[in-house]
Amino acid sequence: MSKRVVVKISELAKEYNITLRELSRLSDVRHAALSELSNGKRENINFNHIERIAEALNITDIRKIIDLIDFED
Repeated sequence: MSKRVVVKISELAKEYNITLRELSRLSDVRHAALSELSNGKRENINFNHIERIAEALNITDIRKIIDLIDFED
């Protein structure tokens, strides 16, 4: 068992009642990048994106955006 960092884009979209496209517009992060983050398809996390998402949604606690989960190898 190992750890994996996940970006909680889907949860944020639901909580803030916005679409990925709207989040893309608000945060100035490409829709494709948000989609990949949302689907766990992105290997690397751009912390600049995390900062922009936090700013766009007025989030002060990074744990609301990213999480560390147990992952089966």
